[in-house]
Amino acid sequence: MRVGFIGLGSQGAPMARRIVDAGFPTTLWARRDSSVAPFADTTARTAGTPAELAAVSDLVCLCVVADADVAQVTSGVDGVLAGIRPGAVIAVHSTVHPDTCRALEERAAEKGVAVLDAPVSGGGRAAETGTLLVMAGGHPEVFARCRPVFASYGDPVVHLGPTGCGQLAKLLNNVLFTAQLGLAADALETGAALGLDPGGLGRILPRGSAASFALDRVADAGGTLDRIAAHAGGLLAKDVRLFAEVAERAAVRGEGTLRETAMAALAAMGL
Repeated sequence: MRVGFIGLGSQGAPMARRIVDAGFPTTLWARRDSSVAPFADTTARTAGTPAELAAVSDLVCLCVVADADVAQVTSGVDGVLAGIRPGAVIAVHSTVHPDTCRALEERAAEKGVAVLDAPVSGGGRAAETGTLLVMAGGHPEVFARCRPVFASYGDPVVHLGPTGCGQLAKLLNNVLFTAQLGLAADALETGAALGLDPGGLGRILPRGSAASFALDRVADAGGTLDRIAAHAGGLLAKDVRLFAEVAERAAVRGEGTLRETAMAALAAMGL
């Protein structure tokens, strides 16, 4: 399978490197030459436009930041859809609104092209070690065809349902994480107010039954959300609000407490 990769940021670059190292013929495109420069010592080729990349790819992976970026690289005379050939697949690794992927699927279908939404979780380090969590939605047979590429940087790689389901899973993951951040900060603050040594509490809670990844992050940050807000607050806020929109539209019952807890955590971060 010939792979095209767009979005060579802190997470996308190691993903693309894993694809190249796995032996898949790979073509790259980036807005900045500096993003493709680290691949000069590999077999990867560089395209002049997303359309040129798509024309020589069986699978086009997008790892850009937001919904607008997905639209930009897929649309227009130089976009992916202008160059892609029938039978190819577009995989959206970005965390975006499920409707963005569904709309892209409709446009791609007119060209005989399939779409998978396959957001990832774990960050650059997990991408480097091939342990990203890949959450995919789309046609099962298309997913099975692309799975070997996803497995070059992901473990586990999980199919969750039709197009959009990968995004729903990623949003739910990030909402739960945000809520847990807020609860962890509240617990550490409450302990300090009760006279417990904050440093000691930050050492024992992550080793007990209350342990969580979120608690580890808050404890490492000194018991507050300030550092986390500066590093990832904007992205968490985007995903919590996307989830709220999706849940309200679907009239999902029982999600209110989760959403409210996540929103309270964002408020504590000043977001």
